[in-house]
Parts: sequence; structure tokens; C-alpha cells
Amino acid sequence: MDKIIKKKRFNSKTILLMVGAVLFVVLVAYGYKLSLNRVYSAAADKLSLSKVIHGDFEDVVLLNASVVPLTSVIVSSPEGGTVAEIFTENGASVEKGTPLLRIVNPNALSSYTSSETSITEQINQLRKLRLDLEQNQRVMSQDMMEIENSLRTATRKYKIDSTLYTKKVITLQEFNTSNQDYEYFQGRKKILKEAIKQENQSRMMQLQQIDFSITRMNASLETIGQNIANMTIKAPVAGRLSSYDPVIGKSYGANEMLGKIDVLQGYKLLAGVDEYYVNRVKEGQAANCEFNGKTYQLIVKKVIPEVTAGQFQVELTFEGRSPENLRRGLSIQVKLTLSDNSRSLLLAQGQFFQSTGGSWAFIVKDGKATKRNVKIGRKNYLYYEILEGLQKGEEVITSSYDQFNQYDIIEIDK
Repeated sequence: MDKIIKKKRFNSKTILLMVGAVLFVVLVAYGYKLSLNRVYSAAADKLSLSKVIHGDFEDVVLLNASVVPLTSVIVSSPEGGTVAEIFTENGASVEKGTPLLRIVNPNALSSYTSSETSITEQINQLRKLRLDLEQNQRVMSQDMMEIENSLRTATRKYKIDSTLYTKKVITLQEFNTSNQDYEYFQGRKKILKEAIKQENQSRMMQLQQIDFSITRMNASLETIGQNIANMTIKAPVAGRLSSYDPVIGKSYGANEMLGKIDVLQGYKLLAGVDEYYVNRVKEGQAANCEFNGKTYQLIVKKVIPEVTAGQFQVELTFEGRSPENLRRGLSIQVKLTLSDNSRSLLLAQGQFFQSTGGSWAFIVKDGKATKRNVKIGRKNYLYYEILEGLQKGEEVITSSYDQFNQYDIIEIDK
């Protein structure tokens, strides 16, 4: 009998076709993946690689500070003008009142002279008025003396005539004449006395006003004289002259800075700090520096938060003793402590931070580097503090990503 032969489900041809189809799909998928992951080849000697370590994070920042005087006084002129004479050079030690330079301002000088003449005339008029008031007082005093003398004569005659009239020696008409003279001079004395009283009150008020006006005018004259004298600029304090560079014929505006005088009573440090730390640097924070092989302690005295060219300024003063032989303009490196040390994952600083803002990095494994999101916390002059995204021992490209930050994979050629 014939046997029914079952047909095989997969023959060799079918299997080959299926394998070929699978390989085709794999190749297409791989090609698609490569199209998504852009690859960049970089030479190993062109990259900087750093391993993530676990250690003490020293929360400090290094600053390049300049030595400046503890106190500086600005030298300026109350009046604008043109430099006519220079008496002192930059860097010279000066005493308070030392002439530095002389400026000229014909318009201001003419105005001062005119005002001085006008005020002087007004003072002379007030003084003449004062003399007139005093002369009037003397005249009234003389009038009073004459009336009192006439009254004494009239009183004496009235008393005598009263006796004589009683004894019928004189007539009534003669007695009435004496009585009228007596009453007349009494009345005149009373009126003049009241007039003198009122005149004295008025004179006192006028004299006070005159004295007050003369005092103010004299003060104005002194001010004018001082302004004229101020055209010769003098040192306001003792110290060393700096930032002083006048030239004969150069014009300065009113209150424009001509220079500074550094008061020789000590020094402080002025440092620029990266704006990254603007919210972390505060007054009272500790710092230190080395000078001539010795370490000196400092404290942040003032923070100037205005950011210019990516930096803000801080002033630091010495705690306790300060170095000897400090000079204005010396540069000193300062280590500013922001907080206490702590154990953390650390990654060496590098230029990759400027390319990524610290939000991601290329992690190296088996000759390739791939992108990974990371979270960076604090930084100091050596390390970044790693908060998330990296493990101890992992290797990271820390050099600049500017050439390949748009790529997904970096193939590192040995």
C-alpha cells in the first residue's frame, strides 16, 4: 500500500528565508539606532578624563585679592577749573594741609569778587544804620537831660512862688506862670520818657537784626574767601597720595576726583568673586592667606553684590596681626571658607561645566562615552560635589565639550 508522506512545515529554503528576514530587520534596526545616536570619534590624548572619588569636600573658594589701604580719602575740588600749578607728585607722602595743586576759574573768581564787593557794601550800610541808631539814642538822652534840668528849675521856682503867693508877696498871675511852667516840663518829661522807652525797644530789635545780618554776611564773606582759597587744593588728611595724575591745562569739573590719599593705618584685601557664589558669600565668613611663608586669618568685612563682568567684590580685613611690608597693589591668593567640610562624591573641575551647565556629562565605559544626566551641588577650587547621576569609580570626560556636545556617543581612539 502506498504511505501518505506528511509534508514538512519548514524546509531548508523557508528557514533560510526567515533567517535572512530576521537579519535584515536587525540590520535595519541597528542602522536606525545609529541614525538616532550620533557618534563622534575623539583621540584619547585630546580629552581629560577624571574618576569620581569619595572624600572630604572642602567648601572653599580661591580668590585673587589686591592689597588696598584700610582707609582712603578722595581728593576733589569744590569748584571746577583748569590746572595751573602742580606742587606734589603721585606716590608722595603728605601731611594734612599740604598744597597739592592750584586750579584757576576766571568766571568763578569774578563771581566771588562781585559778591564779596556787594556784601561788603551791605555790611557798611548796616554799620552806618547802627551808628545812626546810637546817635539818635544820644540825642534823646541829651533832650531828657535838658528837660529834667528845666523841670528842676521850674519846680524850685514853683515852690518859692507858692510860698510867696501865700504871703501875698507876688500876684496870682506870677504864681500861675510858675505853675504852668512846672506842669509843662512835667508833661514834656513824661512824653519824652515814653518816647525813649519805645525808641529803646525798637532800637534793640533793629540792633539784633543788624548784628544777625552782619554775622551772616561775614560768614558769607568767609565762605567766599574759603572758596577762593580752595582753588589751591590741599591734602585733607595725612597719608600717601595715589590715583593722582593731573596735567597742566587739564580741566576738572566741580567735585570731580583728583586723586586719593591712602591713610597709612593698615591694609585690607579687595577680591573679585565669581557670580556663581553671589548667594553664598556673606559678611563675617572666615578666610586665610599666605604671605612670606606665614598664614594669616581674614574675615569678610563687606560684600558688594553688584555683578560686573561676571564678578562681584568683597572686602576682607585681617583678624589679629597683619603681615608686615604690605604695599598697595600687591596680589595675594585668599582661601575663603563657605561652610564646614563634608564627605561627598567628588569630580575634578573641568571645562565641561561651561558646556553643560553641570546638568549632564559624558561617562566613559569600554572605550566609549555616553551622555548621562547628573546633578552637581557645590564647587571649590579643585572639585565639584556630585549629588546625583554618578557612582564612585566611574570615569567622566571633564575637558571641554564644545566640539561634540551635540553628539550622543564619543568613541575614544587610543
